[in-house]
Formats: sequence, C-alpha cells, structure tokens
Amino acid sequence: MTLQELQKQVLQLPISDRWKLVQTLLESLKRESQPIVKRGNLSSLRGVAKSSARMDELDAKEDYVNYLIKKASI
Repeated sequence: MTLQELQKQVLQLPISDRWKLVQTLLESLKRESQPIVKRGNLSSLRGVAKSSARMDELDAKEDYVNYLIKKASI
C-alpha cells in the first residue's frame, strides 16, 4: 500500500478515529525522536564542575590577597 492510498483511506475514517490515529502517530514520533540517556555515564561526572569552580574561587581570593600585600608594601 502506498502513502497516497493510505491517506485516502484515512480520510474516509470517522473524525474520532482520525484523532485517535493522530494521537497514536504523535506518541510514536515522540518516543522515537527522544534520545535515550544512560544514567551511568552522567553519574560518574557528578560534582566535577563544582570542585573546579571552587578551586578557581580560591585562586582568585589568593591572587587578590597577594595584590593587596604588594600594594601595601609599595
């Protein structure tokens, strides 16, 4: 059966059946188009960004303290 034949037959269905068909098709498209996320891969990365951001903050504070010490001694 070709797509054109199928469309012709679908248009002959009662409107309630066509709505059911539309809903079924949309659900099928949603399921097939959503990527599957594997939790195992993401859980191993938990906290990585947080710890590096914390180190950057500490480095910035230390740099600022060193700047103030040098400025005070001039």
